[in-house]
Amino acid sequence: MADISGDRKAHDAKLKDAINKKLIETGEREKLKELLRTRLIECGWKDQLKVHCKEIVRQRGLENITVDDLVAEITPKGRATVPDEVKKELLQKIRAIIASIS
Repeated sequence: MADISGDRKAHDAKLKDAINKKLIETGEREKLKELLRTRLIECGWKDQLKVHCKEIVRQRGLENITVDDLVAEITPKGRATVPDEVKKELLQKIRAIIASIS
């Protein structure tokens, strides 16, 4: 059973790499990143995360936190608070791009 799981992970990693390579080659990766940036700004996600960052810095003190510490602390919240609509839209775009280049 461990071999099947390992094979699946290896296959998934190869597939992910192949998709990423195609997205980069076609220029679609940059378009997707820009769409994501735009949607996150439109829904207020960026502003919410900015406020959260300021709160963390205020709590710990500017002298007691590094950029790496801040990134490590806000990343889980940032990922968890991306609206489902934004995730769905990006996933639909990626599927459409994959279908068109296949």
